[in-house]
Amino acid sequence: MSYSYASLGDLRKGSYVIIDGEPCRIVEYSTAKTGKHGSAKAHVVAVSVFTGQKKTLVAPVDTKVQVPIIEKRVGQVIADLGNNVQVLDMETYETLEMSKPTDEPQLAEALKPGVNIEFWVILGKPLIVRLRS
Repeated sequence: MSYSYASLGDLRKGSYVIIDGEPCRIVEYSTAKTGKHGSAKAHVVAVSVFTGQKKTLVAPVDTKVQVPIIEKRVGQVIADLGNNVQVLDMETYETLEMSKPTDEPQLAEALKPGVNIEFWVILGKPLIVRLRS
């Protein structure tokens, strides 16, 4: 299990949440006042970490939602495989294959063998975040 639970009212813009089984970063967050028949509602707009798709969630603020646990790791690029790169995890020394980021062309261009990177493991899937100096 690589997620925990949090109340929807505790989340803010910039935090992460799982919507439809997809880890997402919250880009908009607003709440509506309590109505005559119930609790305050939260309106969340989030962008998928892996696909970049927009997802929305409207639910009462006391709803329990899944929040992904993000493991931040350091690795070194071993090989360039076209759209993917092979990375050596500097902590566990295991070799992982991960796709190059499509939304940041300059980062994808800089992924050459011998370069140190920071990558996150979210729900068991690795994601390249930035270069390490």
